[in-house]
Amino acid sequence: MSSFPAFLKSQLFYTPRDPLSTDPAFAAGKTIIVTGANTGLGLEATKCFVRGGAQTVIIACRNLSKGEAAKHSIEESENSKGVLQVWELDLSSYASVKAFAKRCETIPRLDSVVLNAGIATGRFQRVEGHEAHIAVNVISTFMLGLLLLPILRRSAATTGSRPFLTIVTSEMHFWTTLPQKKSPNIFAALDQEKGADMMDRYNVSKLLQILVVRHLTRVVIGDRFRYPVVVNCVTPGLCRSELVKDMGLTPVVFKKLLGRTVEMGGRALVNAAGGLVGKESAGEYIADDRISEPSPLVRSEEGAELAKRVWEELVPILERECPGIVAGIAV
Repeated sequence: MSSFPAFLKSQLFYTPRDPLSTDPAFAAGKTIIVTGANTGLGLEATKCFVRGGAQTVIIACRNLSKGEAAKHSIEESENSKGVLQVWELDLSSYASVKAFAKRCETIPRLDSVVLNAGIATGRFQRVEGHEAHIAVNVISTFMLGLLLLPILRRSAATTGSRPFLTIVTSEMHFWTTLPQKKSPNIFAALDQEKGADMMDRYNVSKLLQILVVRHLTRVVIGDRFRYPVVVNCVTPGLCRSELVKDMGLTPVVFKKLLGRTVEMGGRALVNAAGGLVGKESAGEYIADDRISEPSPLVRSEEGAELAKRVWEELVPILERECPGIVAGIAV
């Protein structure tokens, strides 16, 4: 959304398509992981995958009891048993991320991963030595994604299909200039509590996600259209989820007035992760069920240089926790 009028037009006049209307069995026989799937958009996306005939959908969430409650609710509403599994995943813990990825090595096939879990808060907090938005939304998200890439590649080789790794981002990335880009080290600057603009931090984390996806798919991978896994990112638009409940009254009221339903947002996630948009979305930013242009900053020469810097700062952080993680990207 390059402007507020464009944002309003999307919110008020576009409804994400139901993938079942295109293909009622779009997920038949597939194994899918949805993070943050016990509530909100993740829960709705999980329901949609179940309706589409998925063989296995893994609900990845921090709280197992809430995950089990979501599982039972979906089983009852969709009259579907034996499809859902609940696995523990806490993105605020690198150990949890690594344990989850290790467990995924036991999966016979993996067709789609929707990295939906994230945080938005107005408070400065540290997680694993980093500011929480950066640790959860960026570092842990890409740690998990890169650890799962070899598993997705293996599945592509054995099934002959092309799996999807989809990062759920936000149109809010348009609304930050990334002030920390002036610092010698962006991640170090973001870790400083003094002077931190926490109302901008969620926006920054979403911008960093898109920059990393673009550098990964355009430079590190090389030919993103031939790579055996489709890596993309999607904004579901502003939805009436609980994501901003800790950020004060204004964002909450804004969501109530303009937000899409969580069901609509869930559809957007599913469409990006293998439904409507398709394989040509590799390396792209998806909005309103189509490949869209990210912010002018992302598309600029400065954005390409920023993406390179962010990647080069992120890799040592990931390698310290998971030696050899980047090597797993190669075909």
